[in-house]
Amino acid sequence: MRQIFIRYPNKTRRLLEILVPGMSWVLITMPFWLSFWHPALVAYLIITFDIYWFYKSFRLAIYAIRSFLTITAHTKVDWLTQASSIPECANLYHVVIIPEYQEPVHILERTLDNLTKQDYPKKRLFIVLATEAKDPTAHSTAKMLAQKYQHTFGRFLVTRHILHNGEVAGKSSNMAWAAKQVVRAMKTWGVEPDHATVTSCDADALFHPKYFSALSYQFLTDPDRDVHFYQGAILFYSNIWRIPLPNRVFNTMNSIWNLSLLSQTSRFINFSTYSLSLATVIKAGYWDVDVIPEDYHLFFKVYFAFGEKVGTRGIFLPVLADAAESHTFLRTLVNQYEQSKRWAWGVSDIPYVIRGVIMNRGIPLQDRVRRLVLLLEHHVFWPANWFVLTIGSTLPPLINPAFGRTVLGHNLSQISSGILTLSAIFLFVVIGIDWRTKPPRPKEFATWKLPLLYLQWFTLPVVSFFLSALPGLDAHTRLMLGRRLEYRVTEKV
Repeated sequence: MRQIFIRYPNKTRRLLEILVPGMSWVLITMPFWLSFWHPALVAYLIITFDIYWFYKSFRLAIYAIRSFLTITAHTKVDWLTQASSIPECANLYHVVIIPEYQEPVHILERTLDNLTKQDYPKKRLFIVLATEAKDPTAHSTAKMLAQKYQHTFGRFLVTRHILHNGEVAGKSSNMAWAAKQVVRAMKTWGVEPDHATVTSCDADALFHPKYFSALSYQFLTDPDRDVHFYQGAILFYSNIWRIPLPNRVFNTMNSIWNLSLLSQTSRFINFSTYSLSLATVIKAGYWDVDVIPEDYHLFFKVYFAFGEKVGTRGIFLPVLADAAESHTFLRTLVNQYEQSKRWAWGVSDIPYVIRGVIMNRGIPLQDRVRRLVLLLEHHVFWPANWFVLTIGSTLPPLINPAFGRTVLGHNLSQISSGILTLSAIFLFVVIGIDWRTKPPRPKEFATWKLPLLYLQWFTLPVVSFFLSALPGLDAHTRLMLGRRLEYRVTEKV
């Protein structure tokens, strides 16, 4: 296999780009074509999948509760005092890179204002505003923000990324350029990369005021800090009271899912806004410039460079982010669809991971396979879940009437429905945690709308189809057909 990948790098990559998303299509269509010949097998596979979904729902609820309780406790800890008791803390700096392209000024100001509220010494925070040369407003925006904030932080650096041949427009190439510029600047500032972390900060990310103090303590007390990523609980709650019902349901589920991941160390991969050692980024060769899903890609790049100890550790503090939004109901739905499609485009990184799993002999095979299986589970099931769970059990008896007259065929829908109904019990945990976690209801949110916050959960199957399964299937199909996805910055309001 290694020789095949070495000899035919492009052909093997393209083959995997067809086979991996093709697995999703096989799962989706399986109840149709397999029911003609082996309907009983289809029935057992669907029941197995329903049980798997029950297990996933159970894990989500349990780990979400654990993360919520831990966050409740950690927000009360004086992390700055804890970190300051460690001698190394006096020389620890945090580089915060904010990649932006045509972001509204008020969004960037809100993010920077939030950073001024950190209880960690601001003089040891280096802010990097990573702009794109093709943005016509970048220069004026950067100049205004630099004048306003340059004296608040230890350093305020503005970088200007010019897209070169071989690069893909997006966050990853911009992050790579910005990181290289700040490393070069740090040489003149007298700061060593070994004494610094770097944080990839989305333009709308709002850190808890204790985030960098907690990061400092966790980083300095971690014996494996050179191979660990760190991430808070990314909650799409900044505008949760303002967005329409479908988007609110979708982003609530995403938020609770992100919350539960904090406690699932073996499954946790950094996403969107995260931190790690700057020296590790340098040794791994920075972010790659020819990919779109920069977070997962960097994780596996570091993993293949440093081995099985690489992982993501949760910082149990909230990081608020904006849910996709626009000025009209329809445009808000479209923006959410496009954002979900971009997230699902992470499937395009799986050929890179498979190649690394096969080529890398320095990491135990068991660990390589485990990581790959978890990644495949996440992405292959992404567009397939909805189809198997909602219509899968009804198809075998319809397509094969003879099977419908058997005991298994007659009871398949009831068995499947019963398992999924039990899974729905864990939804009450999600509702409860959501109610305790999201920001207080603003005055402009009418009281008469409150009952809708409970009734909205009945729309979950429809919302999941249009804002999760369909964009996921869109991304997978594009990859199969070789239609590359362009990076699209989510609109901010």
